[in-house]
Amino acid sequence: MNLDSLLKHLPRSSRRTQFIIVILVSSLLTFGLDRAGMLQPVEDVYYDYWHQFAGVRREALHTAVIAVDDATLLEYKDDPLAFWAPYWAQAMDTLTQAGVKATGLDFIYTVSAESWLAKLNLPGSDISRNYDSPLRAQLAAGDKILITHLIESAEGEPELLLPPRDQLFLLPGGINDLGIANLEPDSDKLVRNFYPAFDSNPQAPGVGFGMQLALRAAGEDPTRDKWTIAGVEWPRERRRMRIGYVGPAGTIPTVSMRKLLSPDALSDPQVQQLKGRAVIIAANNAGTSDRHFTPYSRGGLFFASDQMIGGEIHANIIETVLSGHYPRELPVWIFWPYVLAWLVAGTLLFLYFSVPRGMGWIVILANVCLVPAFLLFLQDWIIPVGTVQVGLAIAYLSTIALRLTGEERERARLKHMFGRYVSDDVVDTLLAEDDRPDLSGEERHVTVLFSDIRNFTTISEKLNAHEVVEMLNAYFSKVCEPILNRGGMVNKYIGDAVMAVFGAPKAYPDHARRALAAAIDMVQEGKDFRHWMEARFPDRGLPVFAIGVGLHTGSCVVGDIGSERRTEFTAIGDTVNAASRLEGVTKELGVWLVASAATLKEAGEGITTGKTETVTVKGRAEPIEVYEVMAMKE
Repeated sequence: MNLDSLLKHLPRSSRRTQFIIVILVSSLLTFGLDRAGMLQPVEDVYYDYWHQFAGVRREALHTAVIAVDDATLLEYKDDPLAFWAPYWAQAMDTLTQAGVKATGLDFIYTVSAESWLAKLNLPGSDISRNYDSPLRAQLAAGDKILITHLIESAEGEPELLLPPRDQLFLLPGGINDLGIANLEPDSDKLVRNFYPAFDSNPQAPGVGFGMQLALRAAGEDPTRDKWTIAGVEWPRERRRMRIGYVGPAGTIPTVSMRKLLSPDALSDPQVQQLKGRAVIIAANNAGTSDRHFTPYSRGGLFFASDQMIGGEIHANIIETVLSGHYPRELPVWIFWPYVLAWLVAGTLLFLYFSVPRGMGWIVILANVCLVPAFLLFLQDWIIPVGTVQVGLAIAYLSTIALRLTGEERERARLKHMFGRYVSDDVVDTLLAEDDRPDLSGEERHVTVLFSDIRNFTTISEKLNAHEVVEMLNAYFSKVCEPILNRGGMVNKYIGDAVMAVFGAPKAYPDHARRALAAAIDMVQEGKDFRHWMEARFPDRGLPVFAIGVGLHTGSCVVGDIGSERRTEFTAIGDTVNAASRLEGVTKELGVWLVASAATLKEAGEGITTGKTETVTVKGRAEPIEVYEVMAMKE
């Protein structure tokens, strides 16, 4: 179904105008909210839950974490961390022998143990001169990255917290063997992004800690202006990039540092599996404060909200760079056409269906758009969800506003005009379809029904005025329901008679069959009404209650007819006159219901007939065949 075929079902007065207005309003407001950053928190929530639903996304092949865990701290509880230089050195030596490509130490000291011991002026001891020598040897051997931190000085200026000078001088790459370890969380405290570089100046220590280790593992020169790794170009500039997390906390291979310090460390299978990886020595004990919220920390009814240690986040950054897997935003030239496509689809549905059904469609569309978003997330693409949902909500509210100001006025007018004669469903259909009657007059092919009460004059003479009105109101309430239920129009009451039209104002192709079904139901209602009359007016000597119903099918003129001060929508013409005459034939035949041959022909099969008569209607040359209708198969 194309756009034109959908639009043709909208109200004809302003179908394209309404569509254009809704699209313009919803797209402009959505674009404005997006540009103002107001939709990003919503997108972040979905982004986080995609991680939760995905779980472990892939195997970490390029990195690992050496955990200074509770077991390690318990093993070396007598030595404060400030004096762990020999242990760092032994661990680094084991890692080098195991074949790792680069080692990062995620601990920072502003003063070395030797420098601190030298201040004590210990008599007869040269411990302050050689305590750090094993660590110095490892640092001088290369492929070791120490961390530095960006902090804010007392003057409010950014400042680097550097490692001890005596260690810095031993690094073969100098400042290029340093990595900035700052993790930059978003406003909601979750770490989703990282900076490959914090400073574009190659003469400054501006490369991120994880990026620096990735460069070493890839054999890239850290002094260059840009690097190409795994087919992705990484410029040396402060640009936020998404971290391609491989999974929740604990997904990155982790080895306890205690194992590296054991005499048989190199024979340990876990240590052997570190070959070819870039590793990070980091704190992972119960008391560490280096824990952060990630997309896997969002939590919820079925998900945990565990934090991730800083070392593992840096390891995920290394994995992101070396694998080339990271979530990518859609280009603008795809992003907005994608959102617009959803708005067009939603607007068509909102304008095509009623307000309550439109609410159902917005729920459906808001959920359906989750499917491509999650599937493409698994392929490292981020497509909008919250933006689409907000846009659909704006489009839906816009259609309601238009209907309140335009269509609802039209509905009120039609309701005022037809509400007394047809059911609410017919009014709704007239609003939804492009087949509204021309009030100035048009020819329609319809079936006209007339019914009245037998012996009404006698009945009314034996009842007082209040009782007559009471009886008629009760009777009309009963016999008019079948007309409304079958989509007919109760056109007018003429004393005790009812005139109904099927096929106007709503055109039905099966108007004749609808009219016959309604007439049969009316006859049954008339028979049932006998009991009401007997119960309400006992011992009044009233004649047995009965009605007669006549139907005829043909063309007539329908329109809003009357004077300037009062008009009504009605049908006039030969078909109406004939139907009125046929109702009188029921008296001659002594039956309840008759229909013309034209009505029976259009009504189709399954109709049981009885008595028959040929009548001539005043003003009509051709006679009409009339049949008693006894039953009809649904």
